[in-house]
Amino acid sequence: MQYWLMKSEPDEFNIDDLKTRPNKTEPWDGVRNYQARNMMRDQMCVGDKVFFYHSNCEVPGIVGIAKIASKPYPDFTAFDKQDKHYDAKSDPANPRWYLVDVKYVKKFKRTVSLTELKQCEALENMQLVRKGNRLSVMPVTEQQWDFINSML
Repeated sequence: MQYWLMKSEPDEFNIDDLKTRPNKTEPWDGVRNYQARNMMRDQMCVGDKVFFYHSNCEVPGIVGIAKIASKPYPDFTAFDKQDKHYDAKSDPANPRWYLVDVKYVKKFKRTVSLTELKQCEALENMQLVRKGNRLSVMPVTEQQWDFINSML
């Protein structure tokens, strides 16, 4: 079992959107960072747990839990010229971008804010709270996972 944090801008796609999808599952498409792509493609496994994080909003923070619901597969948005995530250099025969499906597990009663996370000494090594970290997908240790869940 591995643990992850995946960021989404709530105006684009939020935890309530995930909850209302068929089977409460949605492809996590549009990731266009090689490091984040590599984690999704090479490390994520079905059943891994995910903190769902709302970013670029009034109160950024962790709003709930999802889980990885599929093996990685090519991100179809890279091939769609009408999609904002289209990549002309991506080839269906040799895909550049990958995604996984995520499945809703639960929404927290409150947002565990980035400000609050930064104040926790136990989380000082968490990738999310380090300066300059802008990845939309990142690993979380089991200890960090357990600590954040204990904050609720």
